[in-house]
Amino acid sequence: MRTYVTLCLLFSTLLGFSQTASVKGQLQGPDKEALAYVNVALMNAADSSLAKAGISDESGVFEFRALKAGNYFFKAVTLNMQDLTKPGLTLTDGQLLDLGVVGMTAKTLEIAEATITATRPLVEVRPDRTVFNVQGTINSTGADALALLRKAPSVTVDNNDNINVLGRAGVLLYVDGKRLPLSGQDLSSYLQSLPADQIDRIDIITNPGAKYEAEGNAGIIDIRLKKDKNLGANGSVSTTASQGKYGQANLSGTGNFRNKKINLFGSGMFGVGKRFDNMKFYSLQNDIIQDEINENLSDARNGNYRLGLDFFKSKTQTFGFLVGGNIHQSDRTNFNRIELSPQSNPEAIDSILVANNTVDVGRRQQTYNLNYRFDDGKGKVFNVDVDYGNYRNTTLRYQPNLYYDATESNIVTEVIKQYDTPSDIDIYTAQFDFENKLLGGLFGAGAKFSRVVSDNTFLAFDQTNGVYVMNDSVSNLFDYDEMVYAGYVNYQRELSKKWNLSAGLRVEQTDATGNLTAFLPELQEPPVELNYLNWFPNLGLTYQISQQNSLSFNAGRRINRPDYNVLNPFNNRLSELSYEKGNPFLKPEIVNNVELGYTLAYRYNFKLGYSHTTNQITRLIAPDTIDPRAGYITWDNLASQTIFSFNVSAPVQITKKWNAYFNLNASHIDNQADYGNGAVVDVQAFTYNIYQQHTIDLPFGFKGEISGWYSGPGVWGGVFLYESSWSLDLGLQKKFLHDKLNVRLSASDIFYESGWDGYSDFNGLYSTGGGRWDSRRVSLSLNYRFGNDNVKTRRRETSIEAEQKRVGG
Repeated sequence: MRTYVTLCLLFSTLLGFSQTASVKGQLQGPDKEALAYVNVALMNAADSSLAKAGISDESGVFEFRALKAGNYFFKAVTLNMQDLTKPGLTLTDGQLLDLGVVGMTAKTLEIAEATITATRPLVEVRPDRTVFNVQGTINSTGADALALLRKAPSVTVDNNDNINVLGRAGVLLYVDGKRLPLSGQDLSSYLQSLPADQIDRIDIITNPGAKYEAEGNAGIIDIRLKKDKNLGANGSVSTTASQGKYGQANLSGTGNFRNKKINLFGSGMFGVGKRFDNMKFYSLQNDIIQDEINENLSDARNGNYRLGLDFFKSKTQTFGFLVGGNIHQSDRTNFNRIELSPQSNPEAIDSILVANNTVDVGRRQQTYNLNYRFDDGKGKVFNVDVDYGNYRNTTLRYQPNLYYDATESNIVTEVIKQYDTPSDIDIYTAQFDFENKLLGGLFGAGAKFSRVVSDNTFLAFDQTNGVYVMNDSVSNLFDYDEMVYAGYVNYQRELSKKWNLSAGLRVEQTDATGNLTAFLPELQEPPVELNYLNWFPNLGLTYQISQQNSLSFNAGRRINRPDYNVLNPFNNRLSELSYEKGNPFLKPEIVNNVELGYTLAYRYNFKLGYSHTTNQITRLIAPDTIDPRAGYITWDNLASQTIFSFNVSAPVQITKKWNAYFNLNASHIDNQADYGNGAVVDVQAFTYNIYQQHTIDLPFGFKGEISGWYSGPGVWGGVFLYESSWSLDLGLQKKFLHDKLNVRLSASDIFYESGWDGYSDFNGLYSTGGGRWDSRRVSLSLNYRFGNDNVKTRRRETSIEAEQKRVGG
């Protein structure tokens, strides 16, 4: 009832604001195709000065709001089309003028004169997100999705490949607008199998609105894959080879055919290669010193494909189908060696444990999407998405644990184990979204149903006299079934020429059950039941101080639910003395985020953030309660986490041929928890991250790039304090064959300083350590584009662009 009253008050308040005029329309080309990202402007008829400037969206729709009554003319300018001018627009107070479909005419080109220079900026800051344009960086060559995220603004990746945004953990990963249900090592493996050459851009949404699901404390990262929108047949073929300590290579291709009725598109990739990561730990617990070495090597084969069809039934209706798949197969070896000695005499080694693990890993993924979209071009939009995805993961680990004497020449004890841990995940979703004009603004509403079913098997075997026998005391099954029912409303409008408002409310009902099935009756535990209703309001305000200065305010509430990986109480052992396990008693964490932003001259962006999380789910390192020598990693709820953050994003044109981009993140983190018996978390850390990229036009058509990052000390999880690290990359690019062939050469982490070092001190276990991986590499990439999109025109500065430069846009 209170929610209903609040919404009524909100809408009645909005009615009280005076309505101002607006103009909208849709740009289409000669074949009735939507023209996206066209420069548009509304000019004052009296003196041809700029009244409003903008850009058309992906559907070709543009809109100017908060206009005064008066006389105007409309302009639209883009490459390959004749400049369009539409005069004689007269607006009265409160008028909503719809220009309908505005057609543009193809430009007649003289190929002999042609050169195009059209490059997207590396980073775009939009009202609701930050866009990292991967195609704008040469040094993405040879990288994968996880490596790109390390370079993305506001994003950091820790030593366990956990992804943080603005210092906050719990980010939700999407691919092409669809949520990835993976986490932990499964997510890391998927991102490492996705080559950068297939990625168009990465959208970083730190405070999503009510339309987006509330999962993900740190917001949403949406990885958008390449999709050609040109008419006719187009495509590209790419190959990349890179060499670090080991070699990697992949071959990929994209293609599409588009006409007035259909758009058929697809892509595929196959890659092979090895990668390594090494870790060292020196730990002290129960008066025992452990000097540990971990060396991991993975020999992987990856492949993926996407195939989609859009059918344009009419100008307003589109039906779409998309199917995608991913396969990953790897053979992994893990060398784990631990020296054990008493704290009183560290030089007197008691014994040495050596565990040479071999692991066979398989990952298979299939996703399907059906879509229907109605858009009348006048503000009314109805969209339906139905999705199904299945993920089949297999892991078979062979683990011989050999205890040697101090000389490491005689085996004292031998314990050989084998683990078979397959997991199957099925995801079903249906989503409905509706938008329409209301009270001078845009009203939206929608609903979503999602179900995640995860079946996890953990079978542990002991070898006795050459025969493997299942150990029923540590083997079990864990089934997780989660259903989320959600609905939302949101509203946005211009309150005045300077003020804009967006507000929304989302409600989600979560019903989840985690069922542990033990093989011994005395180990059986009751199911974990999670049933709760949550409300997630959000509010956004922008204030245009002047033509080149604007402020923004965003506040929202989000949730992070524990998933099957962190709930499952399996003991996943790296060796007899080192393992990790889940926690079936985890609670969902709730975060309240507040952000204040300032934009100068449409280019320089500053953001202050505050977030407070209750029941923060975090990773902890602790000693085993039974074996005084053993330690483990688990998940638990902190009492609270408070983060203050600051971000600066600044593109700078140093000279005509030298462009730079700088991004600074800084945050102060305060973790608090008391688990009793002296297990207290009281950790404060200030951390910062600096990313910079310089792109320089060189003689003879070459383009060079220098980029790098520096990460200051900080905290991972609840208690691990890490030291600073940095990386420097170099890149060179040259185009041939009338710009159809693009050749890139890059060198990453050339000084090999991107590793990590740090320590933790919690509940009687002190541990210090560090790690390195195969980050120093040299890569060569060739990309050849074909089709009818290779038309070149002379690039000239349009009147709109000249005016935007004058006012700083």
